[in-house]
Amino acid sequence: MFHHFLAYAAFHASRWLPRAQRLRFQVILVTFAVVVVTPQLYVLTRPRSSRYCQQPLLNNLIAFIILSFMATGFAVALSLLDPVPESFRVAFHLFGVVSFTQGLCTTLLTLQAADCAWTTTELYYLSLVLSWACILSAVFYLVRGCLWVISKLWPNWVKDMRLWNNV
Repeated sequence: MFHHFLAYAAFHASRWLPRAQRLRFQVILVTFAVVVVTPQLYVLTRPRSSRYCQQPLLNNLIAFIILSFMATGFAVALSLLDPVPESFRVAFHLFGVVSFTQGLCTTLLTLQAADCAWTTTELYYLSLVLSWACILSAVFYLVRGCLWVISKLWPNWVKDMRLWNNV
């Protein structure tokens, strides 16, 4: 869910700015995307990363890089579109499902690849960092989903200040 989270955060951050200042934000967004993709590309080009590892961490990294570029595209497009068309929302949420699947695969492969820390050190540790990023973003969406369910079951629970004054 890391890639979906990045595009989601960029979308909401762009909505805080007036439309006239969103071009500056997009320059910052592309710079941030370069900062996120650069370590991935660096590890991919390292000769040590192509050594044998019993888990396909290198293939997983390639898929992760592809999704990073897709997330950058979604982030830029979402900051440009106002309002966002329904078909684009559906595509973005389908991208979220793919991103969740990729994060799950990254985490499971990293858990099973402890021996790869000796043969492909950079690849293993990058995979470990990306796994934690996926886990933390999944926790964010889990908390957000729970708050959404609470708001649907008890609509005025958060908004009603009388509940908070009695505490």
